Amino acid sequence: MSIHIVALGNEGDSFHQDNRPSGLIRTYLGRSPLVSGDESSLLLNATSTVARPVFTEYQASAFGNVKLVVHDCPVWDIFDSDWYTSRNLIGGADIIVIKYSVNDKFSFHEVKDNYIPVIKRALNSVPVIIAAVGTRQNEELPCTCPLCTSDRGSCVSTTEGIQLAKELGATYLELHSLDDFYIGKYFGGVLEYFMIQALNQKTSEKMKKRKMSNSFHGIRPPQLEQPEKMPILKAEASHYNSDLNNLLFCCQCVDVVFYNPDLKEVVEAHKIVLCAVSHVFMLLFNVKSPADIQDSSIIRTTQDLFAINRDAALPGASQGSPGNPPLRVIVKDALFCLCLSDILRFIYSGAFQWEELEEDIRKKLKDSGDVSNVIEKVKCILKTPGKINCLRNCKTYQARKPLWFYNTSLKFFLNKPMLADVVFEIQGTTVPAHRAILVARCEVMAAMFNGNYMEAKSVLIPVYGVSKETFLSFLEYLYTDSCCPAGIFQAMCLLICAEMYQVSRLQHICELFIITQLQSMPSRELASMNLDIVDLLKKAKNLSTRSWQKTSQERLHSDQEAAKSLSPAWQPELESRPNPQLMNWRN
Repeated sequence: MSIHIVALGNEGDSFHQDNRPSGLIRTYLGRSPLVSGDESSLLLNATSTVARPVFTEYQASAFGNVKLVVHDCPVWDIFDSDWYTSRNLIGGADIIVIKYSVNDKFSFHEVKDNYIPVIKRALNSVPVIIAAVGTRQNEELPCTCPLCTSDRGSCVSTTEGIQLAKELGATYLELHSLDDFYIGKYFGGVLEYFMIQALNQKTSEKMKKRKMSNSFHGIRPPQLEQPEKMPILKAEASHYNSDLNNLLFCCQCVDVVFYNPDLKEVVEAHKIVLCAVSHVFMLLFNVKSPADIQDSSIIRTTQDLFAINRDAALPGASQGSPGNPPLRVIVKDALFCLCLSDILRFIYSGAFQWEELEEDIRKKLKDSGDVSNVIEKVKCILKTPGKINCLRNCKTYQARKPLWFYNTSLKFFLNKPMLADVVFEIQGTTVPAHRAILVARCEVMAAMFNGNYMEAKSVLIPVYGVSKETFLSFLEYLYTDSCCPAGIFQAMCLLICAEMYQVSRLQHICELFIITQLQSMPSRELASMNLDIVDLLKKAKNLSTRSWQKTSQERLHSDQEAAKSLSPAWQPELESRPNPQLMNWRN
C-alpha cells in the first residue's frame, strides 16, 4: 500500500533560490521519525531550452511498511508546459500541499489568479494543506491578528492565506521557520493525520472489494487480461521564445527606431514586445501614466535613458507604413546605446539569459565599471513597480523562467486596444490585435500582412469561418503559447481554426486534449453520453461553413469596392489573386 503526496509551490525567496536552506518537504522527510528509507530523486526536463527539473520525486517508507511517494514541484511552469503530466499528478494525489513564501506577494497573487482555478477543477475530494512559510519582513515577531495591515503592502497577510484556504477547502498553516517544532510537530502532525486518513480509506475500499469477490459462490466470471496502456502523448515542443527572437532579426512590422545621441540609427524594434517585459517602455510609449506606475525609480530611469524625437527631418523617418511611421527614440546614454542591440536580443529571448548578456557587453566595453553600469541600467528597465530591485546575482536569476511568464506578459495586451495596429471584425464585433505578434507566431498571418493582399494595407480585417470565441482562443495561444479548451467541442473548433492558419503545435495540443478527455472517460460513461466524435467534427465544420457562406457575398462586395479605390494598375492583380485564408479553407 502506498501514499502519494504532491507538493506545489516555492516556499523560498523568489530571487535567491540557490542560497536558501532545504525546502519544507525535504526537511520533513529528513527529520520525521515516522519516515525512513533512502531518498531518490527523478528529474525531468522542463522545456527544451532551459535544463532544470520540473519536479523532484522522493520515495521513502512511512509507518514501517507503507510506501511514501512525494512529488515536489517548486515551479508552476508544469501547468503551462506539460498539461498532461500536471493533470495526472493532481488526479493521482492522496494529499496536496501548496506552499508559498509570505514575503513574495507578487508570486502569491500570480499563483492565486492563474493556477488555483486549474487545481480546483482537478481536485477529487483529496485533503489540501496551505503552508505559509517564513517570517514577514516588517515584523520581528509574527502578528497573528487578521486585521493587521502593517505588512500588507509587501507581504502576504494571514487573511489572504485563510481566504485561499477557504476557496480550496484546505487546512491553513503558518510556519515561521523550518525548525523541529514547526516541521516535526506542527506541519508533520497535520500531514501524518491526513496520511492515516488516506490509509484507512484505502483499507476500507480494499476490504469492500474483497467482500464483493467472496460473495460470488456461483459461476465466476472469466478473468480478462488488462488492455495495454496507451503510450503517453506529448505535444510538439514550444518555439515561443525563438519566434519572438526571430522577430527582431526579420525587421517586420517595426514601429519604433532607436537612435544614438548623434542621431544615427542604431536598431529597430517593436513596442508590444518591449512593453511586455518593462514598465519603463510602457511609460515611454504612453501605455501607462506615471500615476499608474507610482514608482519614482522607473520614472527617473525613463527620463534619464530615452527621449522621443518627433522631428520629421530625422533620418529614417520614411520607414514603416506611410500612414503610421515608426516612433523615433533617442538613447541618451552613449554606452547603453552602444550595447543596445545585445540588450534587445536579450529582451526578445525572454530576458533571463543574464550571463550571455554580460559576456556580449564585455566584448564591446573593456572597462568592468562600464559593464556593471550598463547591467544595472538593464535591471532598472526590468524592475517591477513598488518592488525592490533584487536582480543582483545573474547566475541565480539565470535558472528562473523567462519574464514572459513572470513579469508583465503579452496576455496583458490580448484583446485590448493598447498599441494595437490591426482590428479583426468577427460576427459583428471587433477584436484588436498586434501585427508583430501575429507575424512572429503564424506563417499564414506573416504572408497575409507582408504580401500583395488587401490585409497588408488595411487596419480593419474581416474574419470568416470562425466564431468569435474560437478566434479569441486562437489569439490567446499566439500571445501566451498556451490554451485550455472548455470541452471537446470547443477543442474541435479550435483545431479547425489551427488548421486554417497552419499552426501545427496548436493542432497537436487540441488533438492531445481530445484524446486525453476520451481516454479519461470510463467506457460506461462514454457509452451513456452517446458521444460521436465524427458527428461533433461535422458540427464544427458546418458551423464554420455556414459562417463562410453567410458572409461570402459581403467579402466579394468589399473586395470590389477596394479594387475601385486602388489605382488602375493594382486592379487586375487584385481581381486575379486568391485570398490565403480562402485557399487554406478549400484545401
